[in-house]
Amino acid sequence: MKLQSLFSLRYFASLLLLVSLFAASCSNDKGKVEGVNMLYGTDSKVWKTAKETDTAGDKVKQTDAQKQEELRIFANGTYNMTGASGAVSGKYTFDQAGKTITMTPDGATTSNTFAVETLTDKKLTLKSADGAALMLEAE
Repeated sequence: MKLQSLFSLRYFASLLLLVSLFAASCSNDKGKVEGVNMLYGTDSKVWKTAKETDTAGDKVKQTDAQKQEELRIFANGTYNMTGASGAVSGKYTFDQAGKTITMTPDGATTSNTFAVETLTDKKLTLKSADGAALMLEAE
């Protein structure tokens, strides 16, 4: 009887370990919005597109030129976007409580506000008002 109880306990412990490992590997950072310094690190941080979805949530195929585009966010509240179509600079404001970032290109009279779905040291997901999303990874 003792041997059978010991076997059951080991089986249960193994099962519990397997379930916890599975849960840990399946976790994602969606909804996790950390501090503003995750946007820019100590001074600035370069973000590159990992994935893009359209308003229906379908994956958008990236061209080689789009894959080379960079968004650099600086600690001083400015940003630069560079890519095949040129460069754009501007200012941003980040509302951690509201989980939004507003970006205003230099010389523009309008700004773009995005919902920040994820912000960690390595991931940034921005969602536009129409539902399109851009998943970025820190370089």
